[in-house]
Amino acid sequence: MISHPSRHCAVELQALPSRIGQVRRIVSAQLRYWHLDSLIERASLGVTELLTNVHRHARPDKTCTVRLELLLDRLTVSVHDHDPQLPVVGDADSLAESLATCGRGLAMVAALSESWGARPDGDCGKVVWFTLPAADDAFPEPASQPILVDVVPPEAAPVPGPEPALVEVVVTSSPAPARSAVPG
Repeated sequence: MISHPSRHCAVELQALPSRIGQVRRIVSAQLRYWHLDSLIERASLGVTELLTNVHRHARPDKTCTVRLELLLDRLTVSVHDHDPQLPVVGDADSLAESLATCGRGLAMVAALSESWGARPDGDCGKVVWFTLPAADDAFPEPASQPILVDVVPPEAAPVPGPEPALVEVVVTSSPAPARSAVPG
C-alpha cells in the first residue's frame, strides 16, 4: 500500500542566466510547500548547475523543462533539453585545478546528491537528473490531539439545558477535507 501519493512539478523555460534565479525560487517555494525545507539548498544548487550546463552547451536551442518528482521518500530533480549530446564529467586533473571555472557542475551534482545520471530522451534530447533522500518530516502526521472549538458564539445568550456542542477538527496535511464530529 502506498501511504502517500507522488507529487509532481514542472517548469518549462529558456535556460538563460536571468531565468535560472527564477527557477531556483520556484524550486525553493515548491519544496517549502511539500515541507522539504531541508532539501532546498541542495536541490537549488543542483538545478542551477544543470541549467547552467543547458545554457552553455545545449544546441540547437536553450528550451528545457525542469521537473521535480517526490515519490515516497525520494525527490528526483531532472532537466530535459533538446540536445542529444550526453554530458561528460571533467577528468580529475582538470577538476583539481584551483583556477578551473568549467567542468565542475556535474561533479558538484554528484557530490550533493544520492545518485545522478543522464539518458537520451527520444531522438533529439536528453534528461539529466539527480535524487535526494526526502526527510522523514516531508509528510507530517495529522495533529496528535484534536482541536476543540466552541460552536456557540460568546455573545450569544446562554441557552438553558446541556453544555454547548463542541466540534472536533482534525488537521491533516493531505488534500482530503477535514473530519468533524459533534458529540451527542
